[in-house]
Amino acid sequence: MHEMLASRRSESRPHWEWQYLDLMRRIWEDGDERIDRTGVGTRSLFGATIRFDLSGGLMPLLTTKRVYWKTATRELLWFLTGSTNIRPLCAQGVEIWTDWPLDRYRRETGEDIERAAFSRRIVEDADFAADWGDLGPVYGKQWVDWPVYEAAGDGLFRRRDQGVDQVSQVVESLRTNPGSRRHIIEGWNVAELDAMALPPCHKTYQFHVSNGRLSGLLYQRSCDLGLGFAFNMWSLALLTRMLAQQCGLEPGEAVWTGGDVHLYLNHADLVEAQLDREPEGEARLVIERRPDTIFGYEIEDFSVVGYAPQSAIKAPVAV
Repeated sequence: MHEMLASRRSESRPHWEWQYLDLMRRIWEDGDERIDRTGVGTRSLFGATIRFDLSGGLMPLLTTKRVYWKTATRELLWFLTGSTNIRPLCAQGVEIWTDWPLDRYRRETGEDIERAAFSRRIVEDADFAADWGDLGPVYGKQWVDWPVYEAAGDGLFRRRDQGVDQVSQVVESLRTNPGSRRHIIEGWNVAELDAMALPPCHKTYQFHVSNGRLSGLLYQRSCDLGLGFAFNMWSLALLTRMLAQQCGLEPGEAVWTGGDVHLYLNHADLVEAQLDREPEGEARLVIERRPDTIFGYEIEDFSVVGYAPQSAIKAPVAV
């Protein structure tokens, strides 16, 4: 089957998605099988790279299954607010972070509440959301409010009211010092990992300017290739496009690099179905306006044209 897939690549410029499918096949056929944190089990390999050219508005949306890019965009915009509570996401019907607080609620209260009921209560009850909807200092908190401590006397330290806004710093450095090698947004705050519902998987972003083009690179320490990658690749490309617009640059490349890249053993149906499909078509992103700041974008500012994916493929999330 997979030899037949490879023989179909007769185009002069192979579809970018073959990089993804080849990686999926390598992991499923040759990956190291192990028991992971979730207990589900994975097949994995260490170290992989996928590149995508963002020229002409092109965006890395998988076509061998439907990717819900608006959900991924809402998540990225939520990160940029610095929020760590799932309430704003649940209010928009975005449930990709709900399983972690839901699992904690069930474990600590013994109540076997359904996810829909839990999400509804998060939205309707602010006090309940404050108690049970917070994820700890995850992505957005580190991006725009990395904690800073200063001496307070008697050998004590106190936390400043406002931490480091890495996102604003990157915007400023791209504008004023584009040749810098320090255009970095980091999520891996070692001192706060234990307080996070899930330590950051897409942990380090670096940006690079060359000939007026902005490229973004993501290092992802842990990647669920079957489910998570599609959102991670989209978000990398979208953040790069937003930064480029804010800084008067053209989009360059989105470069994704994975550390432990894996497929869950209970995703066999997803893997086989996706490897039986052939990528086709190209998606382009239109950004309808240029807000005053990187934090001013709204979901209505984005539209995608030319995206005609094959049907969605469902698979369970390992918590």
